[in-house]
This record gives sequence, C-alpha cells and structure tokens, in this order.
Amino acid sequence: MSVQGVFARMRERRATRPPYDGWRELVTPEGVDLRLKIGAYAERFSALLIDFAILFGSLAVFSLICLAVFAGTKASWGNEALGVVWLLGVFVGRNFYFVLFEMGPRAATPGKRAMGLRVAAANGGRLTADMVFARNAMREVEVILPLTFFAARGQGVDAALITLGAIWSCVFILFPLFNRDRRRMGDLVAGTMVVKAPKAMLRPDLADTERGLARGFAFTPAQLDAYGIKELHVLEDVIRAADRKSMAEVATRIRTKIGWEGPADTPDRTFLNAYYAALRGRLESRMLFGHRRKDKFDVS
Repeated sequence: MSVQGVFARMRERRATRPPYDGWRELVTPEGVDLRLKIGAYAERFSALLIDFAILFGSLAVFSLICLAVFAGTKASWGNEALGVVWLLGVFVGRNFYFVLFEMGPRAATPGKRAMGLRVAAANGGRLTADMVFARNAMREVEVILPLTFFAARGQGVDAALITLGAIWSCVFILFPLFNRDRRRMGDLVAGTMVVKAPKAMLRPDLADTERGLARGFAFTPAQLDAYGIKELHVLEDVIRAADRKSMAEVATRIRTKIGWEGPADTPDRTFLNAYYAALRGRLESRMLFGHRRKDKFDVS
C-alpha cells in the first residue's frame, strides 16, 4: 500500500470515529460497565491552583509561627530545634499534601473536591496507595522542575542549558493535551485518571422508593449474602447513572448469580432498586452484630 493510501485510510477512520464527548466507558473487575466523565483541563488547572493556594498559605502561616517562636527563644539549641521543625514541616507539607488527601475515602484534595473531581484507577479497580504515591511523586518532574527552569537565569552556556531544560519540561506540561483521557505523565505511570466525582448522596427518587420496592420482592438470606459492601457501592453507582445498558447487564448478572426466579417482565431498574434496598438492609443488620462483609469474597 502506498503512503497516500495509508493517509487516506487514517482520514477515513477519523471521519467515521464518533466525536469524543469527555465520557469514558470503564469496566470494573466485577464486570460492570460504568460511564465516567473525564475531568476537563480548566477544572483540573483550577483545582491545582486552589491546592497550591491552600498549601503555600498553610506553609506561610506555619513559617510565621516558627518565626514568632524563634524571636521569643533565647537558647541557641532551641533555635536549632525550631529550624529542624520548620524544615520537617515544609517537607511534609510539600510532599504529602496531595498524597494524604488522595488516599482518603474521597480520593480528592480540597481543590479537586471544590471542582467536583476525584482520582480513579484507570483499570476500573480499587485506587491503591501505591498508585497515589506514584502519581504524586511525578509532580516534582511535571511541575516543580519546569518552574525551576523557567525561574532560572544565566548567561552563555548556562542560558543554553536552561533553555534546553525548559523546552524538555514542556513535554511533561503539555502531555495531557495529547491523549483522550487528559492524563498527565504521573497518571500514566500510576495507572490513574481524574474524573468527575459522583454525588455522595442518593438521588431523592432512589432514596424514597427503595423501601417500598423492597416490600414487593422476597430475597432469601443466601441470595443477599452473595455480595458485600463493595458490590453494594457499585450497584448504587449503576442505579444512579441510569444507563439502560449497564442496568440490564448488572440485573442479568445478579439474577443469574442468586438464582432469582421472579417475574421475567420485571423492569431492570425496579429489580435493581429492590435488590439494592434488601442488600443494604441485610448488610446493615449484620453490622449491628459485628459482621462487616467487605466484598463477595469475604467469608467472615
């Protein structure tokens, strides 16, 4: 095939490819197909500015406190200890601000929470501490190092080296612009991505109707013990997303697993709401007696 033919086929594929709307299909290890919206560039940049403002503001207040204590300390050994405390506080704040917040249950810093974002595993699995640490360790190369080059000044050979370093740093800065999931280099290394965070609270229709729906269905303890807390959260996300394809797949999977023999014409959403309510009630009642089942593999 000629070069012109190759470029012609590439143009045909671009023409037939549906426009990217920011949504991404993500299949979880449980086989659930969820649709997540990737965080926009403006949202991520705004979240970073908010986090930097909080971080540097906190470090400034901490430094002022240390200076005030330094001014009131007369012993030389006290000043040395205070210097060590200041260096330790700055090191912890700079290196662990993002890590500690993203390792929390919301997987988001205050800036990301303000913009409605969170960090998620790109493979649909659980976000681990190793992923969070890896993506934030790369921030030194992606943010701090470019700022160092841009702020540096020099002449002759030094100026040339600084210029080359700044150009090389642009590869990391502009990397999110050249992939559909808007992942920066740290996300690629860690296997993560930044998505729009779903609402933590149930929608009113689900919260109001689940109890009534549960009364019309009878699930045995064995059928309810097929899943745990992790699967309950996944089921909640599926119901909240209200995607018909995902609800049909999940409903079929649950019916098969628990051997449900109810009416075949029951709508998938009705069945999922009822099973969700019954499963949540079952898990909550077991927790009252000290039995917390994390997922379907937990036999405790």
